Amino acid sequence: MIPRTLSAAILVSLVFSIAGASPAMAPAAAQVASGDNLSFDAYLELLKARALGEGVSAATVERMTAGLTPNTRVIQLDQSQPGSATTRGYPSMSNYIATHVDAARIGGGRSVYAQHRDQLARIEREYGVPGQVVIAIFGHETSYGRVKGNFDLSRSLATLAWEGRRRELFAGEFIALMKVADKGYPRSQLVGSYAGAFGNPQFLPSVYLRLATDGDGDGRADIFNNRADTFASIANYFRDAGWRAGQPWGVRAAVPSGFDVTAYRTRLVSPVCPRVHERLSRWMTVAEWRAVGVVAQGGLADDVMVSLFQPDGPGMPAWLLTGNYRAILEYNCSSYYAMSVGLLADEIVN
Repeated sequence: MIPRTLSAAILVSLVFSIAGASPAMAPAAAQVASGDNLSFDAYLELLKARALGEGVSAATVERMTAGLTPNTRVIQLDQSQPGSATTRGYPSMSNYIATHVDAARIGGGRSVYAQHRDQLARIEREYGVPGQVVIAIFGHETSYGRVKGNFDLSRSLATLAWEGRRRELFAGEFIALMKVADKGYPRSQLVGSYAGAFGNPQFLPSVYLRLATDGDGDGRADIFNNRADTFASIANYFRDAGWRAGQPWGVRAAVPSGFDVTAYRTRLVSPVCPRVHERLSRWMTVAEWRAVGVVAQGGLADDVMVSLFQPDGPGMPAWLLTGNYRAILEYNCSSYYAMSVGLLADEIVN
């Protein structure tokens, strides 16, 4: 997901992952300093004042910040996130797929899909997003609702905002969390990943406020336990990201021996996920790719714009990716993630 930038004295981005946590309210193992040497308590007062200024009730601010201390484990996890590429190049895509699109995840996805087939069909009619894609996200994010994280979101987001490396992002998400809590959610329910994502689809608080959807008409968008709300919210996210109904995310491609994919490198620099998009070729129609020998192995009309992606190099599997692949990247800016979601979705219905 691409969060929005929020106020003034602050910084930029985020990685989604779920990790084990120490008890939510346990004291920090060791004191650390913020980038500007402001104490945690002093900075928390600034966050509280901002939340009150943006309309959050005083009672909510108090219950969501009572007893907060910085969580050094959260800072360690945030600072140890691996980069996408190394000096030796990119890790193998095939190895990643083998461990992330495995028999357990495929079987689990097929079971959930079969259980909710009619509901997912209704969602596809309304949002244009295939049910198998919704279920693939559900599977990747929380293992079909089994692993949602147990970090106290209030403590995690306050810690990361205070630490300062990505202050603009995390301060904004902390304020958004206060607004979510103001809807009546108890602090005990507002737990999730160390970086602030929560619920079955692992939405950030700002994304919840913008896109979480009531899928069963009960007047509440419960992405914690309600699967109808979870599925509708994921579909709404993809519709907002520009998903094109009736089009796959991509199809396998037959690439002739000796084909020089570097001759078709893109010259565009993406403002979002530049390291990811630089690995994709230029965008051409299916017919234009066929004219140079690259043939789509699935049902794509000749005028559909696609990009060639051969992540593990010549002679290895290749795909022609549609604009819907870019919609998956909006959820998580990683080609490994996007490919595994797309391939899992295919396996769920194959």
